[in-house]
Amino acid sequence: QVRLVESGGGLVQPGDSLRLSCAGSGRTLDYYAVGWFRQAPGKEREGVSCIGGSDGRIYYADSVKGRFTISINDAKNTVYLQMENLKPEDAAVYYCAAKYPSYCSGSYYDRSGLAKKTDFGFWGQGIQVTVSS
Repeated sequence: QVRLVESGGGLVQPGDSLRLSCAGSGRTLDYYAVGWFRQAPGKEREGVSCIGGSDGRIYYADSVKGRFTISINDAKNTVYLQMENLKPEDAAVYYCAAKYPSYCSGSYYDRSGLAKKTDFGFWGQGIQVTVSS
């Protein structure tokens, strides 16, 4: 069993940067695909980014492509989400989640796209990111 704990959220102004951390314990995060999801008030939880422990593939939602960067530090067993040029629409509770098998897609045969959120069996508690001027 893996435990995921997010940190690094907070209140920022539009255009600012923030780095979220997802610290894993109990298992190496390389055993999983690790994704970032977010949920704004009144909206469905959506996938933001994912990194595959097995194939190394990286996924970004179109809305964050070019602004967000996902990475992993194996020594610290931590996945990061570097968020730059934050926009008001980025405000949400951000969750990290882990999925096994360790690829971000929903199919072994088609590695494109992002698996359903229900395919991610382990979730952190979520952390608030507020973007306001």
